[in-house]
Amino acid sequence: MAGGRFCCNSKVLVLFCGVFSEPEAAAVGELWTFEVHLCFFYRTLDMHSQKTSKSGLSCKMVLQAVGKVLRKSKTKPNGKKPPAEEKKHYLEPEYTKVRVVDFDLKELVVLPREIDLNEWLASNTTTFFNLINLQYSTISEFCTGDTCLAMTACNTIYYWYDERGKKTKCTAPQYVDFVMSLVQKLVTDEEIFPTKYGKEFPNSFESLVKKICRYLFHVLAHIYWAHFKETVALELQGHLNTLYAHFIVFVREFNLVDPKETCIMDDLSEVLCTPLPPSPQQNHVTER
Repeated sequence: MAGGRFCCNSKVLVLFCGVFSEPEAAAVGELWTFEVHLCFFYRTLDMHSQKTSKSGLSCKMVLQAVGKVLRKSKTKPNGKKPPAEEKKHYLEPEYTKVRVVDFDLKELVVLPREIDLNEWLASNTTTFFNLINLQYSTISEFCTGDTCLAMTACNTIYYWYDERGKKTKCTAPQYVDFVMSLVQKLVTDEEIFPTKYGKEFPNSFESLVKKICRYLFHVLAHIYWAHFKETVALELQGHLNTLYAHFIVFVREFNLVDPKETCIMDDLSEVLCTPLPPSPQQNHVTER
């Protein structure tokens, strides 16, 4: 993990450490238990990623599983533009209802009274970078220069702009590599993301956080748009949905990404950012 950042707030400690068992946390309250669930979710995703790489899971195996999960898309004739609107499988109820947790994620992103705003932004931004990088790694072998000729999401093409502002069209894996390399460089720079007590954040800190979040949104949007079938085949749609919703409520809370940028995924955001209704078991009260 990049950054090595820790926050004294209990929320961040649970997300980063994962040392508390669920029974121990239950007595602390609903929100605390929720955070432990999230921690288990992140650790499970990490374990799944390692297991996938060790087992040598092949593209053929996953694509065969994909065929069993979803109907095959109609092949588009070469040289023709894709239709204005393609079916968004990730919006189907059977997938959107799959979450790792069913709590209100908004409670997790609100700035605690005792925490400095920049420190809170730094801790969360570093966490999201690591988690989104991990989520992408689960489908990275299917995101190639041949399968993803451009960095696309919802019929939008993202171009990369270098330090001199030069616009470049690149493949999706190249774009993601540019994003992760840039963010890694920023979050490990002590002058930008200081980890030593008393060190001030730069005046440009908020604008850099906004830049990072915009790029991370592009990666999440591309995973949904181009690799959701593989994600379903790997049974990681619940992890992706939870991570996406957590990220969206965070950037909305602090106005970190222009709504014009995220509007292409508004339909998904509205579904996933709405807490699931409580299950019958949750409503049932047993007296002892």
